[in-house]
Amino acid sequence: MRYATSALPRSEPATIKIPKLGVSAPVTGLGLKPDGTIEVPPLDQPNLAGWWKDGPTPGETGPSVVLGHVDARGAAAVFNKLTELREGDRVQVVRKDGRTAEFAVQRVERVAKSAFPGEKIYAEDLDYAALRLVTCGGDFDRETGHYVDNVIAYTRLVQS
Repeated sequence: MRYATSALPRSEPATIKIPKLGVSAPVTGLGLKPDGTIEVPPLDQPNLAGWWKDGPTPGETGPSVVLGHVDARGAAAVFNKLTELREGDRVQVVRKDGRTAEFAVQRVERVAKSAFPGEKIYAEDLDYAALRLVTCGGDFDRETGHYVDNVIAYTRLVQS
C-alpha cells in the first residue's frame, strides 16, 4: 500500500463511504457544546455522520475526525459495524470540491470513555493526512443511557 506523500487543500466533507461495511452517509459539521465536549449527530438521523469542523478537513494534513452513532433508538446506525474494519480496508470521503479522499485503515481500537485519548484523536501533530472514525461501543449502561467505551478507527490517506 502506498500512502499519499502530499495532502489535499481544505474542502469540507459531503459524504463518507466505507465499502466493506456498506456505508454511504452524508456528513454534517459538528462544533463544541458549552461544556467543551464535541457535539454528536442527531439521534433522529442514524445514517448521518458528523465531522469536527474545528479540525482539518478529510485529506488535509493532520487528524480529521468523523463521528457516527453505533445505534439510534434501537436501530443500527452509520458506524454500527466499525469494529469489523481491518488493516488495509478503505474509507472514502467525497469532499465538497468534488475530489474523493481515500484512506486505508491502520488499526481499530476500543477504549473506555473514561480513558478517551482526546489528544491523540483531535490534536496529534501529524505530518500526513489522517482520518479518525469514532463511535460508541462495549457494554450499554442502562443507568446512564450511554455505552461505556468508544471504538476508534485510525486511517491514513492513500495515493489515488
